[in-house]
Amino acid sequence: MTLRMREMSAADIDAILAIEHASFVSPWSRGMFEREVEGENRIWLVAENPAGVLVGYGGVMIIDDEAHLMNLAVAEESRSGGTGRAILGELERLAATAGAQRITLEVRADNELALAFYSREGMNVIGRRPGYYEEGQDALIMLGELPGRQQVATSTGTELVLAIETSCDETAAAVMRGGIELLSSVIASQVDFHARFGGVVPEIASRKHTEAIVAVVSEALTQAQVGFRDLDALAVTRGPGLIGALVVGMAYAKGLSFATGLPLAGVNHLEGHIFANVLADPAIEPPLVALVVSGGHTSLVYIPRWGVYETLGETLDDAAGEAFDKVAKVLGLGYPGGPILSRLAEEGDPSAIAFPRAMMRSGDYRFSLSGLKTAVINHVRHEREAGRIVDLPDVAASFQAAVVDVQVAKTVQAACEYGVRTVCLAGGVAANPSLRQALAEALTTHGITLSVPPAGLCTDNAAMIAAAGTWRLRRGDLLELDAEAVADLRLG
Repeated sequence: MTLRMREMSAADIDAILAIEHASFVSPWSRGMFEREVEGENRIWLVAENPAGVLVGYGGVMIIDDEAHLMNLAVAEESRSGGTGRAILGELERLAATAGAQRITLEVRADNELALAFYSREGMNVIGRRPGYYEEGQDALIMLGELPGRQQVATSTGTELVLAIETSCDETAAAVMRGGIELLSSVIASQVDFHARFGGVVPEIASRKHTEAIVAVVSEALTQAQVGFRDLDALAVTRGPGLIGALVVGMAYAKGLSFATGLPLAGVNHLEGHIFANVLADPAIEPPLVALVVSGGHTSLVYIPRWGVYETLGETLDDAAGEAFDKVAKVLGLGYPGGPILSRLAEEGDPSAIAFPRAMMRSGDYRFSLSGLKTAVINHVRHEREAGRIVDLPDVAASFQAAVVDVQVAKTVQAACEYGVRTVCLAGGVAANPSLRQALAEALTTHGITLSVPPAGLCTDNAAMIAAAGTWRLRRGDLLELDAEAVADLRLG
């Protein structure tokens, strides 16, 4: 559902009181809201649905560098649609703009739903106030860091970070200053070694990483015209990915950290893909919805603030990039299949073959591509058994359209439901021109902006790990030297 956020006024109080009395054991009075409307250092917002009905409200009080959440409530019929998240996210954004760095609040100790909600939004319990509420119920004090581009998209930082990425079949290193100034980015691809097998062979990938990593890091430092002594920190991909490949990068980074004394940040590979959007657009800031599509992942993620990731839905089987590779293999087009199919699809008719749109109307944000892959295989087999020449461009275009249609529909649905203004497209498949165009056009009709990194930052690279790693280093989120690579590391 698309929401309209605006500043609260005295005319809203009747509608607010109706929600307030239905939501709380000890509701605020009319006089309390009237004082808040006219109070200083306050930010109060209301959310309206497309029909202009007030469905939620919230407010914060700014004291120095801290924002205190005064009140937040959503009409019962709108509580499962992300309205509360949208209101909180906008309040936090405005509070950060006003100079606040943290947000605090009190919540009833027995309010499990509220505690779970604020915990998901990145807030932690830091204390208790006994008997705080009228009926003697304790209050739990919660604290969270505010979002905002001051945390990630700023050129005022001067920290010099060396990042390493070895999650799959590309050995990459990059040097970055201040989280956004890319001084070098070096990638050693293994595509030629895996192409003969039609896909990545884990054992070969690990061996090639071992052979290449020293030279790749050395070249990244040379291009950046710096040495190890100039660095302030290190960052490395910890997962997800091929465990053998990850271990190579992790072992090298931990050894380097031990030898130099430099702090080390561990980065989730998918978080890196999302942060590639920050490199492309330093002004981007949460709340966001991200569609992450790559060879191993297809996920829709809600990001209320940097570092907090709520996965709304994932693929139940094949990821988008994996499906592209498998279909390309069936058609005899080679590996990797994504770029080849994309180019071939430009010559075909996307409506020529009615391939299925799996889970288009499932009512959730999950994906499934195995059925589509099987449909393509069956179509090709039937055509060949009938003695007909397979029209490869039409097959490629129709297959690609089936993938894109579902991803676009679910992404737009999520963006509208969570009330975000920006959607990020991330991962290797984000380089697909048809997906970029279709998603941008669909979001524009809802007034939502699409952020997409340049093609060179969509595929696996260390620049995105440097950007995400710099943000984590600024938070003091460091990796211990006994930390291990995690092949199935979850985002968030």
